[in-house]
This record gives sequence, C-alpha cells and structure tokens, in this order.
Amino acid sequence: MIRLTTPISEDQIRQLKVGDEVLLNGKLVLSRDMGHKYMKENHPDWLKPVLEGMVIYHCGPVVRKEPDGSWTFVAAGPTTSIREEPYQADVIDFYKVRGVIGKGGMGKKTSDGLVKTGAVYLHATGGAGALLAAQVKRVVDVHMLEEFGSPEAFWVIEVEDFPVVVTMDSHGGSLHEIVLAESQARAKALMA
Repeated sequence: MIRLTTPISEDQIRQLKVGDEVLLNGKLVLSRDMGHKYMKENHPDWLKPVLEGMVIYHCGPVVRKEPDGSWTFVAAGPTTSIREEPYQADVIDFYKVRGVIGKGGMGKKTSDGLVKTGAVYLHATGGAGALLAAQVKRVVDVHMLEEFGSPEAFWVIEVEDFPVVVTMDSHGGSLHEIVLAESQARAKALMA
C-alpha cells in the first residue's frame, strides 16, 4: 500500500503504475460536470492555488449542515468519470492537477493528458459512499455552493487513508483497456 499526502509532486506521480493501491491523505477537491465546464471555459485564477498538486474527486456528496454551521459528509461515493472527458485533460494541464478520482475510467484524451502533465486516474469503489465518507475528516471549504448546488460545488475536504487504485497512469497504462481486451478475447474464445 502506498501512502500519499497532497499536494503531490510530479515525481511521486510518475512512480505510480497501474494496479498500485494508494491511501490518500490531505486535501481533495470535489468537482463534477458544472465545475469542469466552468474550469475549462473560464480558467478562474482563484482555483489555481486550490488545485495545483492536488487531486480532483468526481463526487456529488451527500452532506449535512450541523447546528454550528459546519458540514459533515454522509456519503461520498464516486460518480462516473467519462462525463468529464471533454474537459479533464485541459483541467489537469492548466491547473497542474496530479490526480483524478472517480469510477469507470476515462478516455484517450484524458490518458494523453495524464502522460503529458504527470497525473493519474484513481478508481474509488462505487457503492461504498458511506464507507468513503468516514475517511473525510473535515470540510475545509466549499466554493460556488449557491451557484452550482451541493452535488456540483467545489468541496475542499481533508481525508485520511482514503483508499483508491491507480487504473490509468502517467505512462499511458490503463487497467480499463487491459480488462476490456482480456474480456473481449475471453468472449471470443467462448463463442468459438
């Protein structure tokens, strides 16, 4: 198990390979469809220090506002990442993001962006939202909550031992492509 703490350097990311199991510590930034579109189209400078060396988590959390005004994460499961394919490579490059967490993998454009910038795609277990929320130690900040709503806002959270697996690395490796090729070969053999 590899432990990494954000912000993460490019050198640390370049050492990771497909299949590596990672426990993330430090801050993560949540962003989904509206946030990615906003980042690509507007390039807001205020997000540069928030994202540089960080990891973006594709997640629409279930949150609870406490009586003291603080936030608690109730569920924090990953959302399907391929929806961000039109934006992700540009966001990674412009903001020097070192990782993206989601489920289902991403396409060639993002893979090329990971190689170019020195970043990885990390798979989080779908259906484990409550378990993953237990790894969220606190909400550091939330941006654009009123504009985007809770599932689409930029939540900045602090996590401890957040479990992920590298499924796309900075060398062009993709566990998603490997599994697809092996599955297709197996199906072909079974039908022969």
